[in-house]
Amino acid sequence: MVVRDVVKRFGDTVALDRMSVSVHRAELFGFIGPDGAGKTTLLRILTTLLVPDAGDAHVLGMDVVRDLWRIRPRLGYMPGRFSLYPDLSVIENLTFFASVFGTSVDDARDVIAPIYSQIERFHDRRAAALSGGMKQKLALCCALVHRPDVLFLDEPTTGVDAVSRREFWELLAQLKASGLTIVVSTPYMDEASRCDRVALVQRGRILELAPPAVIGSRYRHPLVAVRGGDRQRVLAALRAFPHVHSAFPFGEAIHYADARGGSDTAAISREITAWLAQRGLKAARGEPAQAGIEDVFMDLMEAPAPRPAA
Repeated sequence: MVVRDVVKRFGDTVALDRMSVSVHRAELFGFIGPDGAGKTTLLRILTTLLVPDAGDAHVLGMDVVRDLWRIRPRLGYMPGRFSLYPDLSVIENLTFFASVFGTSVDDARDVIAPIYSQIERFHDRRAAALSGGMKQKLALCCALVHRPDVLFLDEPTTGVDAVSRREFWELLAQLKASGLTIVVSTPYMDEASRCDRVALVQRGRILELAPPAVIGSRYRHPLVAVRGGDRQRVLAALRAFPHVHSAFPFGEAIHYADARGGSDTAAISREITAWLAQRGLKAARGEPAQAGIEDVFMDLMEAPAPRPAA
């Protein structure tokens, strides 16, 4: 899959701003970014549902505009919102989508077996009566029932519980291991680590593109995790520190980034702890932290221009 300088506008809003990216065969590739970043627009172009205003995109070696009727039978697509027929049962939905592509559930059973085995006991239950996690698994089965060459998933785990999210990504890992190319979008930074490569996307542009571990290593500032004390007071005190680059809540901690690049993180941790103690926050402690994708994303959000994709 190759995307070159793709532009898409909706009125005065630029959804995609000369975006370029490529996805390798049998790769699990993730587009990571918040709502409004352009992820859904790009996936709709790649699945031939939207036409770009400029640039070009090729999937399976075919142009998404000129060759849409050749591309569509070879794609699997799971949109962000549950889009199956709520009044049909599990097996009726599967049978219908199989028939659209001229196949049957039995013919695709080996492909969907890892997923369908988890919902088969609900085969006669209406789709509307399924839990969020079960709905996602049914939608995934329907996207795979015709044996696609590329699978596109638009925010597939939004609104489902943590256990269902983990199970869903485990299923994607099995599909990827079978040789299927998978392109997924998600607003959850923690899901990026499950991809082979990720593109951090904001305002229709790619801020960074690399394997997840590589992205974390590119963080440019000494990073300290601060825990304990009154969270709001600690955050305000950190943002008032003379050498602060940024300070953001991060789970149970606050991640403080120092503007003095190359400085010793352990020394900065002690300095931060002393600074907080001077302001009556003796329970707060700073310790060196390892930067992750979310730290890099927040840093890039403040940069004047995106870095070139790698």
